Amino acid sequence: MRYISIFRPIGSATHPPNPKVYEEMQVFMAEAVRAGVLLHTEGFGPSNANDARVRLENGQLTVTDGPFTEAKEVIGGFALMQTKTRAELLEWTRRFLAICGPGECEIHQISDVSPMDQFKR
Repeated sequence: MRYISIFRPIGSATHPPNPKVYEEMQVFMAEAVRAGVLLHTEGFGPSNANDARVRLENGQLTVTDGPFTEAKEVIGGFALMQTKTRAELLEWTRRFLAICGPGECEIHQISDVSPMDQFKR
């Protein structure tokens, strides 16, 4: 099963990690890649004026320009993961959060049917 995990830091975790945390995260990610769990990951930099939130509601398109400064709006990054079970996914997520500190991971299972498949030849 494939999942997308979206990380939202809380408090001091919204700042760049100290060198020790960075080193621990590199070891963790290397292990996750070797295990075939971590397929792709990216971190996001600080919110800036290039950021935007685009919303369509009741036929109205609204664009809210960044930067987004409220802690609840900060997204630290994402990971594309693949595990055999939900329990395995939650264990990898627990280990990730133990290293990076306060925050939450919002996890969504990815459908086995991709709308992009119809465009591939």
